[in-house]
Amino acid sequence: LESISCNSVENKIYVHLNYSIPCVRLLNATHQIGCQSSLSGDVGVLHVLESEANLDWVLQNGPNPPYMVILDSTLFTRSVMMKLKTGSSRVAGVVVVAPSSNPAEGFSPHTTCPNENSGVYSESYDPALAHCNVTKWNPLGNGLSYEEYDFPMFSLKDDNDTQAIKQCYYDHNHVVNGSSPRYPLCAMQLYSHMSAVTDTATCMRRNGINFSLNPETVCDPLGDFNVLASTRPLNYTDKGHKTGESVVIAAARLDSRSFFFDIAPGAESAASGFVTLLAAAHALRNATQDAQPNRTILYAFFQGETFDYIGSSRLVYDMDNKQFPLDLDNVHSVVEIGQVGLHGESKLWVHTDPVSRRNSSVNEEVEKLIRNLNSSALNLSLSLQEPSFSQPLPPSSFQRFLRARPIPGVVIQNHNSSFTNKYYESMYDNAEYLNMSYPPNLTPEEQLEYVTDAAKALTEVATIVARALYTQAGGSDPIQLKNINADSQMVTQMLYGFLVKSNNSWFHSSFYQNFISSQNTFFLSGDRPTNFYVGVTQQHSEPTLLVQYLLANLTGTTVNITQDNCQNQREDEDDKESKHIYSYMWVQGAAPPNSTERVAFCVRSTVRLSKALSPAFDLEEYTSKDYSTWTESRWKSIKGRIFLVASHELEMLTLGVGVAVLIASLMLTYIISSKADILFSSGREPTAATY
Repeated sequence: LESISCNSVENKIYVHLNYSIPCVRLLNATHQIGCQSSLSGDVGVLHVLESEANLDWVLQNGPNPPYMVILDSTLFTRSVMMKLKTGSSRVAGVVVVAPSSNPAEGFSPHTTCPNENSGVYSESYDPALAHCNVTKWNPLGNGLSYEEYDFPMFSLKDDNDTQAIKQCYYDHNHVVNGSSPRYPLCAMQLYSHMSAVTDTATCMRRNGINFSLNPETVCDPLGDFNVLASTRPLNYTDKGHKTGESVVIAAARLDSRSFFFDIAPGAESAASGFVTLLAAAHALRNATQDAQPNRTILYAFFQGETFDYIGSSRLVYDMDNKQFPLDLDNVHSVVEIGQVGLHGESKLWVHTDPVSRRNSSVNEEVEKLIRNLNSSALNLSLSLQEPSFSQPLPPSSFQRFLRARPIPGVVIQNHNSSFTNKYYESMYDNAEYLNMSYPPNLTPEEQLEYVTDAAKALTEVATIVARALYTQAGGSDPIQLKNINADSQMVTQMLYGFLVKSNNSWFHSSFYQNFISSQNTFFLSGDRPTNFYVGVTQQHSEPTLLVQYLLANLTGTTVNITQDNCQNQREDEDDKESKHIYSYMWVQGAAPPNSTERVAFCVRSTVRLSKALSPAFDLEEYTSKDYSTWTESRWKSIKGRIFLVASHELEMLTLGVGVAVLIASLMLTYIISSKADILFSSGREPTAATY
């Protein structure tokens, strides 16, 4: 029998876009940003923008508007985008082709002053330092991520599908010698209609309207969970101040973003800091378990910091309102690790707050902390320096603690004044930028084990941080201090997992297979880096889950209990108390050599998840100036497709012929129906028959 195959009419007409990533709509207390299409999608004739001068064809001269503009990343600039935005009546949408390598000149769609209105530097704290008056932290920031666009925007990889789209343009739409292209023309349709409009207060009010049996939610708050662990167990049922407890907070942020929704590699802005802190926590495990220092170290990995410090402001709020096992009076000091990718440099900068240091007792503790850091760097290749005393803190979670009260603390960064990160909060802040290069012809497993230069540098940073934390917590054993060293093999594995390929054997060994399968399909799947966008509160983001399990494996201990007891958070069937102090995680472990059978075990640790939802949503203060109010619009469909479109005249002719045929058919049907008794009558039977 011959095989029979068929194609739907749709597949013969349309070519669907693969790997397309949209720009979506976000909202806050005052306005909306991002992109959207109309409800039925936006359609436009394809135009490949070859230079900024070529914009006139789209905005003025082209005879076939609206246009769907395809541009390479070199033309994805503020100048071009603002011209397209102002001429949006002739623009149906924009497609940006992501390059295979980073632009040498740098690119940041963020603002020049990140989190300008949510940090500590305000008119009331110190007017001279407010609004980045002293230092523009992100000088390359063009603010594109914080504009609103009335048309859809997508990002496409520079691959064969994209080349086919461009070829469709050159075959059908390309202007030759100034003459208009002839029909049929190549067109594109993009769907990315967003449900929420105006601002967060409006969309949250609409969420609460229940006029139907199936009320529709139009937006969701941005947020997730902070990941916390402590060197001394904390009882999470006992909230509020702990007498005699003194805590050093070691902090890093977990999230990043870019202009497009699902691309947030965050190599320098997020991963360099939290990987360093994970490595430092691992280096401190033996030292803090063998002999507990006087003070507790609280490791805090904050989520949502990109969007007005969601995670850190929530922890400060919880501490202030007795919703956490500690309060702010228990906080001795804060050490935050920011952007610490070194890029071949051998210098780190220790930033402090000049305003709180006017208090002599705070200044004294800050100076002690800086001395601890400097002594921890002895005999290492890195040096630490302080910026000008009058310079404020860079954007950092520590600022939210300072908003509550003057707490001693430092923020460790790789820059003196402005960011050295040329790709802050962009799709180019990736493994390539962090100098994670591998020799050719290595297998993925060999790449996982290969110690890169970036890993070696961050290992030294982690060693300095770990030793300083040990001293800051009151540790005084010189032998123990000397033995605190970060593991470069572990650092390189973490960098590979977060920035190159999350689906790898080391990550898998740190989880339980049933847990992996129960998560969304993107968790530890595919040959791709981790997406560090915080997402919405309805689901855990991938970095939160990864860091939760890795931190447990790196700081916890193996306990010999059954899988059932482990997954029920207890040492045995009669244990009712341990779950309030420890967390238990069943992990599948690594497969022994020459075997496919993994050896699973239970890890007991102090790792906890703490809500990273802005207090504004609990308080229903959707116009708050004190807390983040960012929400993400919901949508029903994100897709794109290309097809050939006929001329308007031919479409009208086709429509006219169709209408004429319809009218003729109706008239013919009427005539036939009215004459049916004549046209379809048969010979009559005689009325009477003779037999």
